[in-house]
Amino acid sequence: MSLDALLDAALPHVAFDGWSVASFKAAARDADLTDAEARALAPRGAIDLAVAYHRRGDQAMLAKLADADLTGIRFRDKVITALKLRLEAMDDREAVRRASTLFSLPNHAAEGGKLVWETADHVWTALGDESRDGNWYSKRAILSGVWASTVLYWLGDDSADFADTHDFIDRRIEDVMRFEKLKGQLRDNPLTKPFMQMQEAVMGKMRAPSPRDDVPGAQL
Repeated sequence: MSLDALLDAALPHVAFDGWSVASFKAAARDADLTDAEARALAPRGAIDLAVAYHRRGDQAMLAKLADADLTGIRFRDKVITALKLRLEAMDDREAVRRASTLFSLPNHAAEGGKLVWETADHVWTALGDESRDGNWYSKRAILSGVWASTVLYWLGDDSADFADTHDFIDRRIEDVMRFEKLKGQLRDNPLTKPFMQMQEAVMGKMRAPSPRDDVPGAQL
């Protein structure tokens, strides 16, 4: 039995009981697992299943993105494509709604923020981002905000094939590009250029995290 199988057993119950102890126990029962066996797969119970569900969506996006032909399109459109593919991976609206509620709780908010950041990181990494300074952080922070707002918009979208959410993604990315254009204008303006140079100097000193290679199994 795998975590994926336990997650599949949980999803029918999530619509009624949320990502809760009740849905976790029901999933274990449906999967013919004892509580101890289920806990071996998901030590924190339903929260681990909710995390697994989010990460399953990320992996589905990456698989589709790897097969997508992005030749010759603008980079902004590549980002838009990635976000729309991630949207397609959300195949259970109530599960996402319940997860959003779960990760909005104070004791799980950090976990939720981490997952949103992971999604943004997956997008930038898959699209070949090579920044290693402060831009590594700013790109992911901005895209995290775009994705988080997109999910909230999608949860209330009743348009056909979520066309309104697709338009929302287009607008948000366009807003980001306008901001980047404004930064370029400030960089060229004699009055604001010194401040922009100071900001870029600080960003340049920052370094993106590197995978640790001093832990067991890291080099296997």
